Amino acid sequence: MSIAKQYLKTKPVCKVTFTVPAEDAKKVAVVGDFNDWNPKGSTLKKLKNGTFKGTFDLPKESSYEFRYLIDGNYVNEAEADRYQWNDFAGSENAVLEV
Repeated sequence: MSIAKQYLKTKPVCKVTFTVPAEDAKKVAVVGDFNDWNPKGSTLKKLKNGTFKGTFDLPKESSYEFRYLIDGNYVNEAEADRYQWNDFAGSENAVLEV
């Protein structure tokens, strides 16, 4: 898994690309505070090599809690900027700082 950040000079956004190697998965989405934890519209595209990938524009100078939703199971990003405990989920969420 990986996260790539590209800051735009012309807009106050950061293009964030999420890459998840999950050859056996049928569906992978990124859910978090930036999309109200809703997988609709945040599904990653499966590439021929079995990796799922997607890019989202997120406002700069913010932090976002998120997780991957892989075939209905929540998974954290190993390369997250940090982790935040979430009482509702009873586990840690990955945090992205942009």
